[in-house]
Amino acid sequence: MAITTVTDLNHPALDIYARLTEPQLLNRLQPEKGVFIAESPKVIRTALTAGLEPISLLCESRHISGDAADIIAACPTLPIYTGSRELLCELTGYTLTRGVLCAMHRPILKSPEQICEKARRVCVIHQVSDTTNIGAIFRSAAALGIEAVLLSPGTCDPLNRRAVRVSMGSIFLVPWAWLSPQNLNDQLHALGFRTAALALTDNSISLTHPALQGEPRLALILGTEGDGLPRQLISEADYTIRIPMAHGVDSLNVAAASAVAFWELCK
Repeated sequence: MAITTVTDLNHPALDIYARLTEPQLLNRLQPEKGVFIAESPKVIRTALTAGLEPISLLCESRHISGDAADIIAACPTLPIYTGSRELLCELTGYTLTRGVLCAMHRPILKSPEQICEKARRVCVIHQVSDTTNIGAIFRSAAALGIEAVLLSPGTCDPLNRRAVRVSMGSIFLVPWAWLSPQNLNDQLHALGFRTAALALTDNSISLTHPALQGEPRLALILGTEGDGLPRQLISEADYTIRIPMAHGVDSLNVAAASAVAFWELCK
């Protein structure tokens, strides 16, 4: 067990945690060399169980024999860096409740065809940019039975540090893949799905409509936080659906709406 104590943010070992931006971690030019940061023992354990490869661990010294002990035992050759709670707070910009960070290699992604081959219910995230919403959608997808997540170009990277943290590691539990910039409905139809766009239109049917439950393979399309889905995408979908509302409320946050829709359509 190789442990190094660091006392300031200029330590070279902290570059990966403190000085590389999310685009630099992603490494679009060489995806096979991409990195992401997992926070908290629970998230790190979930990633390791899913087969992801760790690079190094950064934690408060007290967690070496505490919350991170089982992680260290499972990865005996992993470089470990320790620092004070104040140092980690300065590093992340907030106080870590569990004080453990792990740099990991990005997984090799599969194609939409591979992850959707046997799926009956999938979620399509279209240009959702908020990291918190991405994490929450993945958490609901994993909990409520969505079998795969597809992302359109312009959507936030699911392995963004905050998205991973908000998902509580659920991003490692549901297979996901990127769609191409081409027509989204055409791609989903080619994968064998009927499409359902979640949107407020005069032609929207209720989420509880029997026709939806009767579809053997259904792709639920969620839109960006402000503008929702583009009109053309909505018009080309097989269904446009809305969640029944009370008290004159017209819509829910996209993450909350996803949980309601997943619950109903994955029964």
